[in-house]
Amino acid sequence: MESHRHVQVRELDLSACHPSSIVDKINSVPALKTSTAFFTFLRANLALNHSALSSQTNTPLLEPTITYVPSSPSPLGANTPLVPLDDIPPLSLEILTNEDEKTDALQLVAESVVEQRKEAVIGLGTHPLCLSGLVTSMGLAFHYSYGARGRDLAVPFLMCALLMATYLAAVYYLTAGYIRVAQDVIPSWVASGDCRRDIVLAAHEGNKIIGALVLRLEPSFTSLSRRKGRHPSLRGGRCVIKAWTTAKPHRGEGVGMSLLRRAVKLTREKCGKDAAVGFAKEHANSTMILPEMFNGSFRKRERRATQALDDVLADLDSSRKKR
Repeated sequence: MESHRHVQVRELDLSACHPSSIVDKINSVPALKTSTAFFTFLRANLALNHSALSSQTNTPLLEPTITYVPSSPSPLGANTPLVPLDDIPPLSLEILTNEDEKTDALQLVAESVVEQRKEAVIGLGTHPLCLSGLVTSMGLAFHYSYGARGRDLAVPFLMCALLMATYLAAVYYLTAGYIRVAQDVIPSWVASGDCRRDIVLAAHEGNKIIGALVLRLEPSFTSLSRRKGRHPSLRGGRCVIKAWTTAKPHRGEGVGMSLLRRAVKLTREKCGKDAAVGFAKEHANSTMILPEMFNGSFRKRERRATQALDDVLADLDSSRKKR
């Protein structure tokens, strides 16, 4: 018993008196022994590679992980349901034969003429020449009225307000001619007999007309000279577009281009593959009430329409060559 205790004391004394390393010295202090063991364990685990961590053993994963918890569905974050395709009215193009439908299509053309008045009001009212005249008049009125009654600001401001009201009234009066032109679209078309010679194409969305194109197929001069007294042949003739418009809510949806494409195809079916197609010089929107200097927006619109027709012709010609 005594010898056994003596052996243990000797081992402890050797360990305490002859430390083998710095770690053993630290371990000899009780307060630091636990911290040393923890850092040693942590170092050993951080040195493990991914293959060891992903093994089938029960070793806990010590690397930082990102846990994604799906959020609860919110009615505000949910996608709004799309309109079923069955509820969208199909777009159809057809040649109108009913007189009431032709009148509705021409009413759409008349509405486009009314829109010209709004565009003319903006063009005339914001023209630099007109604005400079307005500003000059207001400046003169303010200069001569201010100080006439003891430097009272009420009179100059009243004069400027009257000049502004007069300016706006003059703009609306000078552009009122477009209203008369719009009102005369349908009566003049019926009275001239064009309703029997013109072809009216319409784009329908359900039962509603959202686009209209009025054209006339004209026979060639040689066909007219050869068939005097008989109905001339349209072969070698041409197409003249007299009106082309789309309802305002449906612009930019390709309705107008579809009408132009249908008109070109109809012309080539009746007049031949090389038949010319163009806008009439006096089309429904060609009337200009104001002087030419105020018609810049209208001329730009005509150039866009001509470019659209050229694009349709080029597209159809290229598709025909590919065949």
